[in-house]
Amino acid sequence: MNKGENMKEQWLSVAEIVALMEAFQKNNMGALKLKNGDQAILLKSREVQVQAAAAPQQTVVVQQNTGGEESAPPLPGDVVTSPIVGTFYAAPAPDKDPYVAVGRQVKKGDVLFLIESMKLMNEVLSECEGTVTQILVENAQAVEYGQPILCIE
Repeated sequence: MNKGENMKEQWLSVAEIVALMEAFQKNNMGALKLKNGDQAILLKSREVQVQAAAAPQQTVVVQQNTGGEESAPPLPGDVVTSPIVGTFYAAPAPDKDPYVAVGRQVKKGDVLFLIESMKLMNEVLSECEGTVTQILVENAQAVEYGQPILCIE
């Protein structure tokens, strides 16, 4: 193996990436892109903590409905939004039951759904108690940052 190939494989270790992410958050940076040949790392500031592990990430995002948008009717109760851009999954696996359904009671800390982003499964937890009144997206649907996913009353 030549020196160029060795450098490419060892560009950044997991520990270096984690340290980079911590420094990024600590310094309140908006965005950072690092590129080494065909490898790149892009960090963007969001309401979510990024983990460089394969374990599920736990994220909590709840928006209080203010009814400020006139073009769409206001959503009832607490609106849980997507903390990141990714793919919405209602269940932990295709052959498993969904985490929640319309009419189901949830408690603070319950897993509501998953958002897959960059091959990481990010758990979104309930920050309130109540009943799920609406699920606004379909399973395996692409979602945007801040997009309403479900309502809890």
